[in-house]
Amino acid sequence: MVGVFEVRTTGQGLILITDRVEALVAESGVAEGLCTVMIRHTSASLVIQENADPTARRDLERWLDRLVPERDPDFTHTAEGDDDMPSHIKAALTSTSVSIPILGGRLALGRWQGIYLWEHRRRGSARQCVVHMGA
Repeated sequence: MVGVFEVRTTGQGLILITDRVEALVAESGVAEGLCTVMIRHTSASLVIQENADPTARRDLERWLDRLVPERDPDFTHTAEGDDDMPSHIKAALTSTSVSIPILGGRLALGRWQGIYLWEHRRRGSARQCVVHMGA
């Protein structure tokens, strides 16, 4: 089974999407298998990360911003602004897809894990995620 959903972002940051994915898994009826989530964009990404303490996410966001700063004089791909090339690099360093086993009809995530869409652009956007569930 395949499902698609859209997330409207308002700017840079991690957005929890676990509930959206879990709903599609429940709807699919797949009891044992694999769930793959893929984002259809090159300036946003997906990560599995800490879902309890927001300071872990803030620290991760700040660290990646220091690793890939805006206005780097070596960047030539800047047609959409100072965050254009950094957003592509951040997406390349993280991931455009994640796979999670399905056990007993539920995602086999750990207690403190959540699936996040990571928006790397300063301006908001409509982001599409494709979810495939199979036995």
